Amino acid sequence: MGYQVLAQAAVAAHFLFLAYLLVGGFLAWPARWRWTVLVHVPVVGWGIAIVTVGQTCPLTVLENWARVRAGQQGLARGFVDTYLTGVIYPAQYLGEVRLLIGLVVLASWAGVAVRWTRTPRMGVF
Repeated sequence: MGYQVLAQAAVAAHFLFLAYLLVGGFLAWPARWRWTVLVHVPVVGWGIAIVTVGQTCPLTVLENWARVRAGQQGLARGFVDTYLTGVIYPAQYLGEVRLLIGLVVLASWAGVAVRWTRTPRMGVF
């Protein structure tokens, strides 16, 4: 039972990670949340590494390990390939989805730059 809970927690953490990757830059728009961009930049970097280099995500490793310990099969593919591609969006649009995510991240960072240049500095930055 405990390993099954751990596997499900890894799935939830994956979804939260991807949600933060997508919209985390917008959190840095208010002046008091500027510091969150320091967290968002490495998250985006990790996402790019996963896509371009094929880096294995530690959350996928954790989920597979917990599933095997719980007597289940591990994932045959990565998290995105298992839970999103072909489920949330058609597999043939994977490139377009990645481009859209990149554009949303760039738009959020552009908004950060605009807001930071127009907002008086307070504290961290």
